[in-house]
Amino acid sequence: MKNKIIIMLKWIRQYIFRIIPDKLYLKIVFRIKVGRRLNLKSPKTFNEKLQWLKLYNRNPEYTAMADKYKVREYVRSKIGEEYLIPLIGVYDKFDDINFDKLPNQFVIKCNHDSGSVVICKDKKNFDINAARKKINRAMRYNYYYVGREWQYKNIERKIIIEEYLSKLDGDVKDYKFFVFNNHFAYSFICSNRQKKVKFTFFDKDGKFIDVKQGGADYDKKVELPKNYNKMISLAEKLAKGIPELRVDFYEADGKIYFGELTFFDASGFDKFEPEKWDETFGSLLKLPKRRDRNGGVNDGNKS
Repeated sequence: MKNKIIIMLKWIRQYIFRIIPDKLYLKIVFRIKVGRRLNLKSPKTFNEKLQWLKLYNRNPEYTAMADKYKVREYVRSKIGEEYLIPLIGVYDKFDDINFDKLPNQFVIKCNHDSGSVVICKDKKNFDINAARKKINRAMRYNYYYVGREWQYKNIERKIIIEEYLSKLDGDVKDYKFFVFNNHFAYSFICSNRQKKVKFTFFDKDGKFIDVKQGGADYDKKVELPKNYNKMISLAEKLAKGIPELRVDFYEADGKIYFGELTFFDASGFDKFEPEKWDETFGSLLKLPKRRDRNGGVNDGNKS
């Protein structure tokens, strides 16, 4: 009886959670996580502007760009096939996967969320049941409801398997480039994932920025990748015509690999230390105009 009550309470909480309108939900979560009221009438900070974009910059094309399978075609058309990690297969459900036909090493992931990744380095020791449980749980969940990042809402869910690149093994670093209004603004390197993740920020000239995000520390010893300038150029091509986009790359043996496209870094809920950097980064981003219900034009950069 007790278990039934717990399940019922979870269902009720989840249902209420889902029916809260986007704007109200974002205001509530922003207040809880960032610690202040969300200003949507005249957003100034980076995090505020991300919330504004969630609500007022809903381009249907962004859904395909957030889809880890369909984005491959977008990348192919913009910068070329050579930057994509080779694809092994695409599946509608986990039980469609024939593991006997897979190579000894591979990577399984869902196309519609963040974090549902399973790495197989040796098929003999691979726990298929644990992988099935993780992937099936992710396939049942609509990632849109976490931060109301609307581009995830209507992604047709798939399971993709990519080649495992041993050259990216060890302390894999993500090189994350922020492009605002067609121009590279700043970047950060994500490192030390296997222990305690670190985010190290750099300005557009490649100079270290003394700022922390989301409570993560930085690593002043981390170095820019050899292909840093090339990555900037590629990021700008992928983000052309989009107000704000984060483009992720990897680098191994001098070769660049595409990671993913992210419209709302940390869903716009991570604090910056010192706090001034939230507004400093925000000042680099000019919001597009939007039309209200009466046909008038509202500019997100003005009150």
